[in-house]
Amino acid sequence: MATSGREAAAALLLAMAAMAPLPPARGGFSLPLQRPADCGHDRYFDISRLACGPCGDHQRQSAGGSSCICQPGYRMVSSNGGSAIICEKCPENMSGVTRDGWNCIACPKGLTSEGKCKCLNNEILVERSVDGILLNEALCIHCNGSEQSFSASDESGNRCVRCEQTFINVSKSCDCRSPNILTGGLCFSARESLPPKGVATVRFGQLGITLTSAWFLKNLQSSASACWLEQPIALAFLKCISSFPEYFSPFQILYSNLTACQALGNMCVMNMNSLSSSRMDACGLFQYIYVNTARLGNVHSIAFWRHNLPWLYYGDQPGLASQVLEANNFPTVFSFKGTDKDVKLQFIAASFDATGKFLKWQNLEGGILQLCPDTQTKLNAAYTFGTTYQQSCQVSVSKILLDFANPIFYDLFLEYNGDNGQQYLWAVPVLNLNLQYNEMFVNQGSNMNNWLLTRRFFLVDTLSGKENDLEEMPRVIRIASKITISIRLVSRTQTGTIYPPLLTIAYTDVLVQKPETQSVMVSFSVNYEMNQSEAQIQTDVALGVLGGLAVLWCLLRTAGWKRRTGSSVIDLQTVFMFILFYAGDLANVFFVITAGTGIYWLVFFKAQQFVSVFLPLPSQEEDFVTYLACAFCLKALQFLHLLVSQLTVDIFFIDWERPKGKVLKAVEGEGVVKSAAAPVSIWRTYFIANEWNEIQTVRKINPLFQVLAVLFFLEVVGFSNLALMDSSSSLTRSTESYIAPSSRILRFGVSAALWLAIAFLQVIFFSVVYERYVEDKIRQFVDLCCMSNISVFLLSHSCFGYYIHGRSVHGHADTNMEEMNMNLKREAENLCSQRGLLPNTDGQTFQISISRNMRQNYDRIHETLTRKRGPTRLLDSSVNTFEQSTRAYNTMNKFLSSFIDHVHKEIDYIVKDKLLLERILGMEFMEPLEKSIFYNDEGHSFSDVLYYGNETTLLIFDILFFSVVDLASQSFVLAAILTYLQQEIFRFIRNALGQKNLASKTLVDERFLI
Repeated sequence: MATSGREAAAALLLAMAAMAPLPPARGGFSLPLQRPADCGHDRYFDISRLACGPCGDHQRQSAGGSSCICQPGYRMVSSNGGSAIICEKCPENMSGVTRDGWNCIACPKGLTSEGKCKCLNNEILVERSVDGILLNEALCIHCNGSEQSFSASDESGNRCVRCEQTFINVSKSCDCRSPNILTGGLCFSARESLPPKGVATVRFGQLGITLTSAWFLKNLQSSASACWLEQPIALAFLKCISSFPEYFSPFQILYSNLTACQALGNMCVMNMNSLSSSRMDACGLFQYIYVNTARLGNVHSIAFWRHNLPWLYYGDQPGLASQVLEANNFPTVFSFKGTDKDVKLQFIAASFDATGKFLKWQNLEGGILQLCPDTQTKLNAAYTFGTTYQQSCQVSVSKILLDFANPIFYDLFLEYNGDNGQQYLWAVPVLNLNLQYNEMFVNQGSNMNNWLLTRRFFLVDTLSGKENDLEEMPRVIRIASKITISIRLVSRTQTGTIYPPLLTIAYTDVLVQKPETQSVMVSFSVNYEMNQSEAQIQTDVALGVLGGLAVLWCLLRTAGWKRRTGSSVIDLQTVFMFILFYAGDLANVFFVITAGTGIYWLVFFKAQQFVSVFLPLPSQEEDFVTYLACAFCLKALQFLHLLVSQLTVDIFFIDWERPKGKVLKAVEGEGVVKSAAAPVSIWRTYFIANEWNEIQTVRKINPLFQVLAVLFFLEVVGFSNLALMDSSSSLTRSTESYIAPSSRILRFGVSAALWLAIAFLQVIFFSVVYERYVEDKIRQFVDLCCMSNISVFLLSHSCFGYYIHGRSVHGHADTNMEEMNMNLKREAENLCSQRGLLPNTDGQTFQISISRNMRQNYDRIHETLTRKRGPTRLLDSSVNTFEQSTRAYNTMNKFLSSFIDHVHKEIDYIVKDKLLLERILGMEFMEPLEKSIFYNDEGHSFSDVLYYGNETTLLIFDILFFSVVDLASQSFVLAAILTYLQQEIFRFIRNALGQKNLASKTLVDERFLI
């Protein structure tokens, strides 16, 4: 009892100790990284500890590395896995060990390096009797190769099996005795002409590695020999065959094996179909056989497809690509909207394994050629006609080794229906970018005449890169990292006729080191292209014609500018202004061309049913992007010039108000009171200045609404889906469907069309509805000037500007509310004169072209207005600066009012209408030599010095800014945000600097501009 109690207590203590928390290890929860390869020959990898452990005496590491085995000459006595085995030395008379390692046995014919018994060729090793009793001495039983059996040992030496057929055919036995020839595991008669000895090497050009492939060593020569045609017999019987086709066929004279021919072709494909006159590798052997079987005829009347051989090349010389790709059209037509046969590309592939065995016909749908995983719907979208497909991803090397342990080879065809309803196949040529012809990569250039097209390809080759043992991991693998199917439209077709498709493939060589951490970028794409040379020519012609017209137009504008500046000398400033004018007009030319191009492709590509055009490829869009970038840069230059021009205009508010009576005023410093004219209120001038300041950035559209509306239609309604490079014109896409990449041309076309359409609707709304029934700030400003008895004198150029006649018909505007209402009532009832500058007219706005004499007088007075901002030494220290400014203001006001009233006959003016051609060209034909000229302006063109009169320039700049940001970021949302921000930034700059210019030129204190 006591003993059992103590045992129970001890067990309880142990349990508590086990449950108690242990302190962490000194190094934390970490352990050293060890791999089986790190353990060496006398240690094994313990999978329970993930670390190496020592093997016992007379033991060594197993082939797998996770256990120990006995050394040669020792047998196992017991084994519990890992190092838990016991080995015992075999006696001298039984020095061999059985294959299972548990027993010792006598070996009459010697031992292998592993200590096992060995036998001669065509012998099998027998260690036990039929009932399983271990023999004291192993037996080597010879396989019966006589005519009754024709047996030989298998590769493992365990069984007797029927020997290879060539041995039986040649020697009527399983022994290929002299003078017969044994090559590649096959037996041939000495009378036969065999192909030359091949080189069992594979070149991995990207890595600079040429290795001897275990697969090629085993199968190259045998495949070439088995595929070889016995030329002497073939030539002797050719006439007989052609005379008696019902008794003979070409296959009866072949010593070849169809599977071996396919296997030889596959090895050539694994060598990238590369041809060289200096090497007799797999492709050299294939070409040797191909050339020497020319008399046997072709398959399906195809000159490049020899009987019994796989079709690998379109000729053995570069230069036939153009004939293959462009000489014949594909026999059927496609459409964007039609039956499933018309809108789907029916690709089908014949698949073979590495040994040349035909596997099956495979439809490409389901992702057969796509290494990137995705849903079935998205994978199958690659073969919808007109849908540009792009897919790319990183694929782990370990996954590739797992999924593609055995390479599959494909011959690709495009299926179509003949006129009789019969299904036909059109062979799809392959452009292998890794192919070398006499050490040159002939397929990597753009010159089609240098290409060497091929037929067969594979996705992953994990076989040819195995050097020593086919059971080991390959040293190098080759992966189809880029696959592109190109569909080319026949020029000037209206029915969707295409040329034969082209599959372009590029392989990446990967040196396998750490498969778990290595990865490869792979991509699959389907492109649609057409000859864009005609469209490019038309674009260049349009650009040349419009660019030439822009030069003429800029010459006229420069001439008009020279007249408005009052200068007749062509100087550097004239050249500079011509460049600025041309920049703006050339920007308009580029915009018209790019917008027209974008909208053209949008309409004609998306709306077509019977296909006549394909979108330009991204590489073909470079000219378009260049034009768009030029348009933006030039328009930005014009916009900055516009800002500078508006921020430097000369402006003055003419106050027509006259004093009402006199007031008594104390004279400072004299102590006396004198009678003086009653002062005129400045608040009307301040009021007009504030109103002018507010309308400086008024536009014909609402910029915020414009941006939000464009973004709404693009992202919410779904107009952005029209920019996708697919055949659908639907505005919605399901989340399960494949989303094609966007076309830069279509993106610009959609966004520009929306910008223009929404802006046009806004302009119509504001001009027809809002400005007529709600508020018209430009015309209201003119009315306000008249009610305030203030005129506006503007000079945008030295001798050209605008005049707003605001002289009140009531004589006074500085009055009370009752009198103001009475004045308005009288005006409404036509009880007073009209507002116009001329009697009995309503014309209040004018374009003015002033004489040089007038300008000189203006500058003389204006100089005193701005003198206070000059150096201090120029000021009259005896007179207060403020008084100088006030005096200059009064002088300018009196001068301009007297000028308007025709007081100064030497600087008088006349009023007239502009000629129609003058209005169209925006220039003046008559130069104001003696008298200034006031042109009637019913269109309120003084808004040209405001945002309002430059809506076209601002709108195009916004469109181009939005489009450039979108093309750079591929995001309409980001483009909308940045476009609105730039609008607000430039509006702030225009307001702030315009306010400073207004205060400087009119002497209105900036503190009153709110």
